[in-house]
Amino acid sequence: MTAVCAAVALVVATGCSSDRAPDLGRSPASSPDGTPSQDASPSPSAAPAKGSVKVVSTLTRGLRTPWGLAALPDGDLLVSSRDDGTITRVGVRDGERGKKTAVGSVPGVAPGGEGGLLGIALSPTYASDRLVYAYFTTASDNRVARMLYDEKKPAGQQLGAPDTVLRGIPKGTIHNGGRIAFGPDKMLYAGTGEAGDPALAQDKESLGGKILRMTPDGQPVHGNPEADSVVYSLGHRDVQGLAWDARGQLWASEFGQDTWDELNLIEPGKNYGWPDVEGEGGTADGFVDPVEVWPPSEASPSGLAFAEGSLWMAALRGQRLWRVPLAGRESAAPPQAFLKGEYGRLRTVLATGGGTVWLTTSATDGRGTPRSGDDRILRLEVG
Repeated sequence: MTAVCAAVALVVATGCSSDRAPDLGRSPASSPDGTPSQDASPSPSAAPAKGSVKVVSTLTRGLRTPWGLAALPDGDLLVSSRDDGTITRVGVRDGERGKKTAVGSVPGVAPGGEGGLLGIALSPTYASDRLVYAYFTTASDNRVARMLYDEKKPAGQQLGAPDTVLRGIPKGTIHNGGRIAFGPDKMLYAGTGEAGDPALAQDKESLGGKILRMTPDGQPVHGNPEADSVVYSLGHRDVQGLAWDARGQLWASEFGQDTWDELNLIEPGKNYGWPDVEGEGGTADGFVDPVEVWPPSEASPSGLAFAEGSLWMAALRGQRLWRVPLAGRESAAPPQAFLKGEYGRLRTVLATGGGTVWLTTSATDGRGTPRSGDDRILRLEVG
């Protein structure tokens, strides 16, 4: 495994996966019950050691605390505002490009610190049910709810009443997790944080510090480690990025504390070590080591996407986009950093095929230095 250390100067780049999987059908690398398999298909060719990023355009400006991002079937984007508790539609097509339309507010959102309206995702059967899922902080917990999106209603009034599918995820001023995404198995995955209480990450009865896997109705899935639990993996500090590669393998980006941020290959029932281990060195205790690590000054990762054979990870404090080329279960070469310091803090990455990646900035989240036009959505071409 390659560790990216402060003493090593690497040139290169990266943060629901997209908030939807590139292919919402069953992955060819899935087991009969739909659980992504680590061994069901041969490893594809390794991605090239060096990649490229081109900023094609700025799609829109003036967003406030953008967090979640999802692509509609016509290509337009939905973006959530963490602090305002609202969802906005941003046009992508000719004649509508960059136009912002208020979709609506999510009732019950109680923003504070790192909490608020966080990740969003479209139902895998969106074409027929028009459901938008959201992960958000309330006065008592973090939860996942779904809402009907009716584009025919007036702007700002297009969201139906939220139907809560999962509640009781611990909340805090920090470490609320928040990324949700539907996997190749059409199940809903959520990355949670330990809400500032590290012990929750090792508590199998808590939903904090976990990656969760559930049906679209919020129920445990056949193939989960425990039949009556939505917990898929444990020992996480604060998961804010989820992505599936071409083999159907699940990857997650995770905030460390003072030493190492992590990129992990996620397998059901595995323990990723927090708070007993930060970074490498936990295998003797039955923990899983990360595939890549970074000092927080170079990462503090949030969103994660898979495109063109590589994972792309948005860095907040690191203010760069990391590219991690993959070769099966490992990285094919040292990560590359792109856009270093050019656009400030970077929050969410969404891959929509053909090398097109959408990237949101995060200067208005209380920890950045907003410039004129912040926050924005950038259109990238990656390779």
